[in-house]
Amino acid sequence: MKYINLISNFAEFKELKSIDNATLIGVLEDVFRHALQKQFESDENFDVIINPEKGDLEIWRNRTVVEDDAVENENTEISVSEVKAIDPSYEVGDEYADQIDMTKFGRRAVLSLRQNLASRILDLEKAALFEKYSEKVGEIIAGEVYQVWKKEVLVRDDDGNDLVLPKGEQIPNDFYRKGDTIKAIVKSVEMNNNQPRIILSRTDNQFLERLFEQEVPEIYDGLITIKRIARIPGERAKVAVESYDDRIDPVGACVGMKGSRIYTIVRELRNENIDVVNYTANTSLLIQRSLNPAKISTITIDEERKTASVYLKPEEVSLAIGKGGLNIRLSKMLTGYDIDVYREIEEEDVALVEFADEIEGWIIDALKAAGCDTAKSVLELSVEEIAQRADLEVEQAESVVAILKAEFE
Repeated sequence: MKYINLISNFAEFKELKSIDNATLIGVLEDVFRHALQKQFESDENFDVIINPEKGDLEIWRNRTVVEDDAVENENTEISVSEVKAIDPSYEVGDEYADQIDMTKFGRRAVLSLRQNLASRILDLEKAALFEKYSEKVGEIIAGEVYQVWKKEVLVRDDDGNDLVLPKGEQIPNDFYRKGDTIKAIVKSVEMNNNQPRIILSRTDNQFLERLFEQEVPEIYDGLITIKRIARIPGERAKVAVESYDDRIDPVGACVGMKGSRIYTIVRELRNENIDVVNYTANTSLLIQRSLNPAKISTITIDEERKTASVYLKPEEVSLAIGKGGLNIRLSKMLTGYDIDVYREIEEEDVALVEFADEIEGWIIDALKAAGCDTAKSVLELSVEEIAQRADLEVEQAESVVAILKAEFE
C-alpha cells in the first residue's frame, strides 16, 4: 500500500541521519500514533507496523464485531452485517482488522504529520550529533575547511557535520583556504539555542599529546608516558616523558631515527620547536633538564614557595633564558617552579647591587631582568644593546657604563 510521500525510502533516510533502527521506528510510530489520536481520538486499537529497511509502513485498526444495532463507537466496533459483506466467516465477538489509508486523512492532517516527523527527526539528529562528539572530546579528528571567517574557521567532517575552530584555538602561523584538510582535537561540545556547537582546538596541550600517540607506538602502547607538557603554540614546547621499560630510551623513542617521528609532529604544528626531556620526580634534576641546553652550575630550591635560584656561568645565561625568554618561560610551566637565573660572579667581577648608591634601583632591576646582574655582564654589551634590553634612554645607558667602567680603572 502506498502512503503519502512523507519519506520516499526509510532505509535511505536512516543511512543519511545515522539513526539506529529502534530509535527510528520509535519516532515514526510515535508520530503516526499522534496523527491517529487527532483523527480518531484514540490510538489504543491501532497497530503501526514499520520496516525501515524495506521502507514499509502499515497501519491496522482493530475493531470488535457487534450486532447491527449495537455499534456505539465506529472506531472500536463494526456491525456484523458490514463485516460479513467483506468476509462471511466473521461472527459477533470476533476481532476484525482493516488497513487504514492515510490518503483519506486530508491534506492539512498530512501536512501536520509531515512537519511533526521532520521536527522529531531533526531533534534526534541534533541529539545524536551531540552524543557522538561528546564521546570524542580529547580525540583528534580530520575535517575539511568549508569557510574561513575572521574569528573562526568552519570545518566539516566526513558526514557533513559543522565543526568550529575559533581564532583563539588556532596556531598563530595557521593559514587556511576552503578545501584544505585540517587536523584538530575536539575540545568541547556545547548546546547553544538547541544547536550542538562542536569546538575544535590546535593549541590545547592534548592536541600535542595525541600527535605523539599517533607517531610514537611506544606511547600508544603505554610503554612510555607523557608526564607533563608546557607549550607556547607555534613557538616552542617542552614535553617530559617517562619509560616503564628500562630497555627503552623515552627521549630517543619520541624523537625517532634522525628525528623522523618528531619532525612529523613539528610539521603539523607549523614548525613549532619541541624539546623532549626525561621526566624525574627529583625537582632539581627536572629543572636542570628543562633548562637544556644551558649547563647549570648550582641550584637552590625553596619547596615551600615553589621557587628556584639557578646559577650559571656568564656564557650559559642566554641559553637558559632563550630567544625572547621562551626557554625559561617553558621551564617554569613544565616544572611548576618560579625560576630565577643568576650569573656566577667571577672574583674580579662586581654584583650590580653594589652600585645601588650610584645607580637608581629601578635601573638595576631592569638590567637584572635582562640577564645582567654583574658589572662585567653589562660592560660586555654595547650602549645600544643595554638601552634596548633594559628599556633605557641612551643617555641613561651611557651613564651606567661610565659608572661601571670607573670601578675597574
